Amino acid sequence: MTMMNDNMQRPVMLIVDDVEINRVILAQFFKDDFDICEASNGEEALIFVTDHPVSVILLDLVMPIMDGFDLLARLKRDDRFRDIPVIATTARTENDSEVRAMELGAADFITKPYNPTVVRSRVHNVLSRLENEWRKLEQTAQSQEIIDMRRRIELDALTGLYDRDNFCRKAAAFMQMDAAQKYVLVFLDINYFKVVNDLFSVETGNLLLRSSAAFLQSVASGVGIAGRLEADHFALCLPQSALNIEAIIAGLDGVVQSLNIPQNIRFYAGIYPVSNVFLAVSQMCDRAHTALNTAKGRYTQRFAWYDEKMREDEVEEHLILRDMAGALADGQFSIHIQPIFDIETGEDYTGEVLVRWYHPLKEFIPPARFIPIFEKNGFVARIDRFVWEESCKMLAYEKETFGRVIPVSVNLSRLNFYDEHLVEYILGLIKKYDLEPWMLKLEITESAYTDNMHLLIDTVARFQKEGFKILMDDFGSGYSSLNMLRNMPVDILKLDMRFLEDIQHDKRAQAIVRNVVNLARDIDMEVVIEGVETKEQLDFLRSIGCKNIQGFLLSYPMPKEKYLDRFVHKPEPLKV
Repeated sequence: MTMMNDNMQRPVMLIVDDVEINRVILAQFFKDDFDICEASNGEEALIFVTDHPVSVILLDLVMPIMDGFDLLARLKRDDRFRDIPVIATTARTENDSEVRAMELGAADFITKPYNPTVVRSRVHNVLSRLENEWRKLEQTAQSQEIIDMRRRIELDALTGLYDRDNFCRKAAAFMQMDAAQKYVLVFLDINYFKVVNDLFSVETGNLLLRSSAAFLQSVASGVGIAGRLEADHFALCLPQSALNIEAIIAGLDGVVQSLNIPQNIRFYAGIYPVSNVFLAVSQMCDRAHTALNTAKGRYTQRFAWYDEKMREDEVEEHLILRDMAGALADGQFSIHIQPIFDIETGEDYTGEVLVRWYHPLKEFIPPARFIPIFEKNGFVARIDRFVWEESCKMLAYEKETFGRVIPVSVNLSRLNFYDEHLVEYILGLIKKYDLEPWMLKLEITESAYTDNMHLLIDTVARFQKEGFKILMDDFGSGYSSLNMLRNMPVDILKLDMRFLEDIQHDKRAQAIVRNVVNLARDIDMEVVIEGVETKEQLDFLRSIGCKNIQGFLLSYPMPKEKYLDRFVHKPEPLKV
């Protein structure tokens, strides 16, 4: 993406076209009237308009990555961008494209090859028409009745503060009136607010919200903007010089105390120092909310500033989201296998398949960075399918080349359980690679059980009926472990030693592990202990009869090629 002029005082035209010569021609037509910015596809354009004000967009409809139709639809669905006039560019033969573009909200269209007089006239006409529409709205709004009606619509009915949409609009206008000023966006919420409604009444909760809103309105009066975004989430937009966050939190504490609510109700705040007043206020709120989450739960410091580390994490998340689909297509993901040992024989009992991402520029991206992001946006389902297929390919290679197979387990992310064809898909892989169900064990997490217990139980039963072994990963890390054991007949429990790191000195931890192992035996379940990192942990586990062990003490995860090499050069039996 390129910007043709650094002078941002003039209106900005964004030209979106994957053909460079088309962008050059259009830029020449308008360089004297606009600051010209360019994007080679819809994805680049969407990123640009998110962070910069744009007066008009010239949009080619046929492009790779994200075409003009997709971009146009997204712009018109988003309140932040729907008022930006978009003029579609088409070839003379693309009549259907013109109709579709106009239906999606394009203001006009221009055809290739470009006639400079026609092109300039169409852009001028669109902008003039838009300006006239705004003037009519402004003239109509002179009526006091309409002004009062607009104000009632803008305000949150419960608190009298601006609602989310109008807070964002008012805060943007407030900051852009004096862009040289330094501003802050403060996001506030109430810790354990739900407790008030649950233990007392909705009326008490509403009283707390109204009283808090009145205080925040007094803070913002004459100097800034206050809003209630939703539920117990509030926001302030203030000049940085007017911010006294300690006094604001102390004042809110006073509000809570004045209502005599006998609970530990506390406000927490996140503060975003505004670096660009043209950034969407909704994004400023998101960044302030990110900062708030780092402070929540503390008792001494109940606010946090959005800082460079949070910004780096946000940028990294954006880059991960941008690169993920291409990375999968380019073969940047691969599988590693961490053996699980039978410490009685010292040999492999099974293996766990893990996904790794080797980015050509960033090199290794840890799973802890990309898996949570993939889980949020749903891409984890595609990664899971990649891992399942690669695992089946490896097992088929073992079977054909070595005449034997060591089973491996693969993860089923909880999102997969909403796919009604999940069982059939995995059965299809087993058939495709001429495998048997016992060769591919399936790992689920306890959190999947708490998400949708009945769906999970039904799916697990179907898998077991087909001959698959089911493992419950991270057993004990949630809150429903005993209910899960009673209701869902998994075959193998995986207990993570990392939450019992000091087990050799902690008698209670030893008792917990010992009893979990005995409980599993009593109900005919196998147990795998993962995360074993010390000789002391291993000795204790051996003493209570645990034999299936996984952890860095025994073996790190290894690339598929190195793992398969163990079939050729069989390692010495484990001696620890």
